[in-house]
Amino acid sequence: MRRSSPLLRQILRGAASSSSSSVGRRSVTYMPRPGDGAPRPVTLIPGDGIGPLVTGAVRRVMEAMHAPVYFETYEVRGDMTTVPPDVIESIRRNKVCLKGGLATPVGGGVSSLNMQLRKELDLYASLVHCFNLPGLPTRHENVNIVVIRENTEGEYSGLEHEVVPGVVESLKVITKFCSERIAKYAFEYAYLNNRKKVTAVHKANIMKLADGLFLESCREVATKYPGIKYNEIIVDNCCMQLVSKPEQFDVMVTPNLYGNLVANTAAGIAGGTGVMPGGNVGQDHAVFEQGASAGNVGNEKLVEQKKANPVALLLSSAMMLRHLQFPSFADRLVTAVNRVIAEGKYRTKDLGGSSTTQEVVDAVIANLD
Repeated sequence: MRRSSPLLRQILRGAASSSSSSVGRRSVTYMPRPGDGAPRPVTLIPGDGIGPLVTGAVRRVMEAMHAPVYFETYEVRGDMTTVPPDVIESIRRNKVCLKGGLATPVGGGVSSLNMQLRKELDLYASLVHCFNLPGLPTRHENVNIVVIRENTEGEYSGLEHEVVPGVVESLKVITKFCSERIAKYAFEYAYLNNRKKVTAVHKANIMKLADGLFLESCREVATKYPGIKYNEIIVDNCCMQLVSKPEQFDVMVTPNLYGNLVANTAAGIAGGTGVMPGGNVGQDHAVFEQGASAGNVGNEKLVEQKKANPVALLLSSAMMLRHLQFPSFADRLVTAVNRVIAEGKYRTKDLGGSSTTQEVVDAVIANLD
């Protein structure tokens, strides 16, 4: 009996450590309401260029996870004059859409379908999450920035006209209502996600009335969130600070045009547009897509070689799953993507590899818990 006691103690210690480690790994239980597991319809717009490749990647991963979503697919092209009414109706009915990139012709008076969607559905907040992925080398570390951009007014109002031949007037519209609304969303996001600071980006030193109104709205909302630090930065200084010391930023709230520039700059710093998730949200609807501008939407070579990077849209679809209150599916997907990036064996060209879209998707599926 004496000889067996050390062995017994060793077994008991092992059981205790195993028990404590399993308790440490146990996550907080998500308690759904009855019926929350019913499959949810999602409007799917594959889009142009690489869009069908990366949205197809998302579909395959969702099927492999047996995620409780199913897709209603609509063909929309960037050269259409308007978004088809049945697409708008589908998004209104389903409340959620997953979208590939839509190419917008430069000049020529063709309206952007992306802008049409935002205005029609009042998707007033654009959110892009720019952060370092484990195992992906970048110039800067500890980058974790959320850019929240007003989506419906400013220079993107599309209010332009030719006064006389050779003279074009473009109106920048800023309203108290929209500025307050986006500021509230930014502070609410920071509060709900345990973020510590909100930075308002502006050019009020020159546009004293328009950007001044935006800042005034941000300051008023900031007083209602005393636990969150608030500061302001001029947009040109902001760009310089982003490329020199990006880790100083947390949540950034911006008018429309500045947000587009800031989000793409932050995305480039943190790993590129191919890995940054994002979405556009309003009171009733949400459209999830690649976070920063899809500069490779029309890249025919990527389409022919089938080497488009699906990571950004996979992470955007994880955001969508959380939005639909399927957190464990979102966690599984993010964990699998992080494992593939960290391993480094399967990466597309923009991340320093040579893998195809299908190879990355197969690796993600193989890493699903």
